[in-house]
This record gives sequence, C-alpha cells and structure tokens, in this order.
Amino acid sequence: MSEVKVLNSGEKFSHATVGALKTFEGKQFVKDATGATSCEISFGTLPTGAAVPFFHSHRENEENYIILSGTGRFQVNDTAFDIAEGSVIRVSTNCDRNIKCTSAEPLVYICVQAKEGSLGGYTMTDADVTERENLM
Repeated sequence: MSEVKVLNSGEKFSHATVGALKTFEGKQFVKDATGATSCEISFGTLPTGAAVPFFHSHRENEENYIILSGTGRFQVNDTAFDIAEGSVIRVSTNCDRNIKCTSAEPLVYICVQAKEGSLGGYTMTDADVTERENLM
C-alpha cells in the first residue's frame, strides 16, 4: 500500500507525493496531507480483473476520474462502457458508480471529488497575471 508523504509546505501551499505512479498500489486520499478545502483527490489502482468491491453514490459531490494507465470498464447506474488511458469520466451526484480493470497491467487512476455546481471562475476567468521574481 502506498502512502502520501508531505514534502514541503508553507502558509499558502502544500507539496505532497504518493510516489511513483507506475508502482503505486491501493487507494490513497490526499486531502489531509495537502490541507485541501475545495476538493478531495485520490489515487487508485486496480489489479487485473479487480473492481471496487462496492457501488457507491455521493449526495453532494460529483467525481471526475482520470485514467492514467490500463484499460477497464466503468458503470454509472445501468450504463457500462470501456475506459482506457486518457479517459476522463465525470459522474454526477445521486447515481451509482463502479470501476473494473480489464487489462493485463493495473488500472491506475486519479479521482477528483468536489461539490457539484460549485465551480465559479476557472483558468483565466479566475486568474490575475502578476509580477514576481522568477526563482526557478
């Protein structure tokens, strides 16, 4: 089982890692390590033939799954479909969902959970270009 490690943090940021994604195993939530207040991010892997052992539904939060490697099947209520590396699946509130690995390699994914309907400004509609000394 992989575990999240805090590498660096300051008053306005937190830097954590779950390690190398190619060797990542299990499920790891990162909200507590990063101190996130707007969403929950988790990393997950499923070995060949494995599925999450239960369907689940959220009352307030939608979920966005980003498939990083492997192939599988995803089910939302009574609709099942194939997924693969690069797939992005948004699942609304109050519906059942599950995921299964169908590839010889593990299915590795990120899940971002946030309150449905809460997205206001984003990208440049919520950004200001600023002046700062570049330390990189």
